Amino acid sequence: MPRWPLQDAKAQFSEVVNNALRGVPQHVTKHGKRAVVVLSEQEFEALQRSAVRGVSKRAAPPANLVEHLLAMPKGAKAKTQTKSKTGTPARLTLEPRNVKHFAPAGVRVFDPF
Repeated sequence: MPRWPLQDAKAQFSEVVNNALRGVPQHVTKHGKRAVVVLSEQEFEALQRSAVRGVSKRAAPPANLVEHLLAMPKGAKAKTQTKSKTGTPARLTLEPRNVKHFAPAGVRVFDPF
């Protein structure tokens, strides 16, 4: 993967373009950090087509929280989240539970299913 500092890419832009046309993406850095990639038009169009196909294959997001919760696989376990620098969990995770487990404790449970 060829990397070009911005000044070199500007000075040798024809070479950058010719390499990209040969099918080799050209990475350009600015201040030592990745900035852009020069691709051939053909490769760019192929990326756009694959991105559009990927979007059309994705499922629509749930309309509300209830749909989201009902779409969760049964018996799924929550993954342990890494802790932040303060020692608190990085984000909230939910673990599905069977509400019938609370009935023996004398708690009245409404189960719509």
